[in-house]
Parts: sequence; structure tokens; C-alpha cells
Amino acid sequence: MSQKKRYQLTIDGAAGKLARLMERMGVEKYDYDYSETKTAKSCWVELMCNSRAYRFTNDTAKSAACGRGLIYTSDLFAEMVYALEDLARSIEKGIFTLDMLLEGKLALPAAPTAEPCFQALGFASRPETAAAVKERYRQLAKAMHPDGGGSSAAFAVLQENYRQCMELMEGQA
Repeated sequence: MSQKKRYQLTIDGAAGKLARLMERMGVEKYDYDYSETKTAKSCWVELMCNSRAYRFTNDTAKSAACGRGLIYTSDLFAEMVYALEDLARSIEKGIFTLDMLLEGKLALPAAPTAEPCFQALGFASRPETAAAVKERYRQLAKAMHPDGGGSSAAFAVLQENYRQCMELMEGQA
């Protein structure tokens, strides 16, 4: 059973909407990108506001960990653009300024220090214990299992990443 797209917005449509949002929010400059690998799909938006740079990311591991289970790059990108649109609405209503909303968001976080298999499970760095890996795997497996509406292919990728993580964890013991 394959998962359906959640958003009708295409990558190009989301990029156009993002351009309009950045103008509405008064962003000085911005950039975005998206990628697909065998193990994960991801996207990011970087923006410069009041001489401060911010980076927003979305990927299949984050989506699965939160129970959304998005598997299409266009869905991940559309979801991020819609989230930024919510920020724009708050700014336009005068409830917040962009600086107020992003105050707690660190600009351009440090590069992940984890191997790709750990990143695919949503870890920014290698966890301390194999139990942490196992717990994260169980959470993702619930969301991504084909019997729960997930994709067989995405579940197989999850299993392979878990196997690689456990091999690396055993090697460090």
C-alpha cells in the first residue's frame, strides 16, 4: 500500500509561494534547496532578516518522528512553506515581528556530527546508547510500517538504516 501525496502544491508552486512569502515578511534574501537520496528526502530554506541568517529544515525522519509520515520531497517542501506562511500571517496581523518569532531559533546550526544512517533516524549526533537507537527505530517503525499506512519501500530503508546504526553502535562498545 503506497502513501498518497498530502499536498497538491508542486516544488515549483511551493517555490513561487515561498518567493511571495519572503517579500511579505520583509526578508532581505533567501535561498532554498531539496534533495533525495536512497535513505532520505529533505529540504531547507535559509533566510536573512535584519542581518541575521536562519535555516529551516524538513526531512522524512522528522516527519515520521512527528507522526506525519511524509515521503515525497514536494510534500516536505510544501509543508515548510505553509509553516512559513503561518509566520507571515502572525507578522501581518501585528502579533509578532520576524525577529520576535525567531529569537529562540539559532542561525545556521552546526553541521550534523552523525553518520547518514543516524541522521536518517533523526539524530543530529551519534546517540550514547544502542537503546536510544532502538527506541527511535520503534517510534519510526510504528509510523512507517506498511500495515499502518506507510510505504514498503520507506520501511525497508528504515530497517536498513537501523541495521547500519546498530552495527556502528556495536563497533564502538
